[in-house]
Amino acid sequence: MATRKLLLLLKPFDIYPAWRSEGLSGVTNPQVLRYLENRLKVHKDAINFCQDVLQNKPVQWKAIFRNDLSHPIRNVDLVVTVGGDGTLLQASHFIDDSIPVLGVNSDPTQVQEVEEFSNEFDATRSTGHLCAATTNNFEQVLDSIIEGQGVPSQLSRMLIRVNSEQLSTYALNDVLISHPCPASVSRYSFRVKGNDQSVSPMVHCRSSGLRVSTAAGSTAAMLSAGGFPMPILSHDLQYMVREPISAGESSTHGLVKSDQSMDLMWFCKEGVIYMDGSHVCYSIKNGDTVEISSKAPPLKVFLPHHLLLQTTAPL
Repeated sequence: MATRKLLLLLKPFDIYPAWRSEGLSGVTNPQVLRYLENRLKVHKDAINFCQDVLQNKPVQWKAIFRNDLSHPIRNVDLVVTVGGDGTLLQASHFIDDSIPVLGVNSDPTQVQEVEEFSNEFDATRSTGHLCAATTNNFEQVLDSIIEGQGVPSQLSRMLIRVNSEQLSTYALNDVLISHPCPASVSRYSFRVKGNDQSVSPMVHCRSSGLRVSTAAGSTAAMLSAGGFPMPILSHDLQYMVREPISAGESSTHGLVKSDQSMDLMWFCKEGVIYMDGSHVCYSIKNGDTVEISSKAPPLKVFLPHHLLLQTTAPL
């Protein structure tokens, strides 16, 4: 790939808490304050480092904060996100299948730091699961891409239709369909349908919602809820009924194969489809139908090498 134009997409500074103005004024532990200040400094230093590297490369580039994105990203050869998985996820909502993405983890978690402060506070920083670079290897990874040696992987995304109308956003990680109030019961029914029109039995649910994940999202909330990690390049989807009132049914957790889709019918007055977290959501109402499949255009991502070595676990 001949990389000539590049967009540098940045995690904003206001993501880090300004404790004096956002309710953390009661924090008096100097270790916590130093930790918060250091996180902001490390992130700013990473941005400056990436910009310094780009100044010396044969590319045209510009930098914007991710919160300033409002239109699809076009007319660039590469998007570099500087932040963590959240920044890469937000970028994915504005990118089609023609532009690859490189994630730079600007503030990686330090194991020694987490252990040192484990009795004081959670010192976890950024996971950067999908980020192939940090400041330690950014220039090396970038050079391989500019020289055409790096090859991006294609990650599956979810295509969602509500009442047969396609939503404008593709989900890279996962989708949660639930009542807007977490204490309320969600009532819905679903089944898995194949291209050959074969269908699974209808599953009728009362629960706290339904989560569906891609392979990329299978190590996030899905794994925490008892799911399993999938090979990163799998085109299958994994679903799980959250906290079913009638527990123990095998049909509450399973796979939607690449040639299948899930059809869901919603039976609550209110409902919300949350895509890749809480920032992108769509309202649904009683009687609406939702179709979920992996037929969305994939996202091209330069992945960490260890992710490509993953093997699957049996369901």
